[in-house]
Amino acid sequence: MDIQSYISSGAIESYVLGLSDAAEIAEITALRLEYPQIEAAILAFEKSIENQALKSASQPVPEMKQVLMNRLKTEFAQIDPAMAVVNTVTPTSSPVIPINPPNTSGIFKYLSVAAMVLLVASAGLNFYFYQAFQNANNRYSALLIQKNSLEANMNGVQTKMLDMYQSMQMMGDPAMVKVMLPGTKGKEQNMATVYWDSKSKDVYLLANKLPQPQSNYQYQLWAMVDGKPVDAGMISDCAGLCKLKNIPRAEAFAITLETMGGSPAPNMDQLLVLGKVG
Repeated sequence: MDIQSYISSGAIESYVLGLSDAAEIAEITALRLEYPQIEAAILAFEKSIENQALKSASQPVPEMKQVLMNRLKTEFAQIDPAMAVVNTVTPTSSPVIPINPPNTSGIFKYLSVAAMVLLVASAGLNFYFYQAFQNANNRYSALLIQKNSLEANMNGVQTKMLDMYQSMQMMGDPAMVKVMLPGTKGKEQNMATVYWDSKSKDVYLLANKLPQPQSNYQYQLWAMVDGKPVDAGMISDCAGLCKLKNIPRAEAFAITLETMGGSPAPNMDQLLVLGKVG
């Protein structure tokens, strides 16, 4: 059993504050006997609540004080005064003076009321501080999630900006051969650009204006070599230039819409753009 994880789960706090159900109470009662760490954690939390309650104790409001004083006066008014009764006896007898003890039930009633008020106030303080702790913990968790989300978004933005910067550097390289791929008949609104490294023969694509494909479809680039289409790579979601395959020579480039993963031969019915080299 991971004792530290159990202590950090909040079960001990619920147990001390009386929020646990019967099964949880039975479980913790058994565990505190078996594991000294759990017993120590229970005692520490009880002590912290006691210290916090004493530290935050406040004087009762004047209205409550007046109510208690009025109740005390009423109780004391019911107490029988001590009375001494002298019985008439023979001259040889010593006088017997019975003394009735005062009625102290009123004092006990007052003390009971005062104890109950203190108990209710203590329970209220315990609940208040527990709720404050829970709210603070929830706010901290929410802020931590928000911080992690912002950091992830920032990292993503920085990565895209770096990709775009590197793409701009490559597009300005004199060794890059720029091939414009305008839209085919009926798809004139489409546009893409191939950047072909004349030294390394690596092919890069900039999707200037291509519609978002359906989830089970993907764009595929083709190089026309000796009049035959050669697979030049699948186009993914890139922030700048998408690096595709190495093509030693080509007369033209084209893009078709294929099923996810690509096709060994282009679907000419889904030819979107086409451009010649030079």
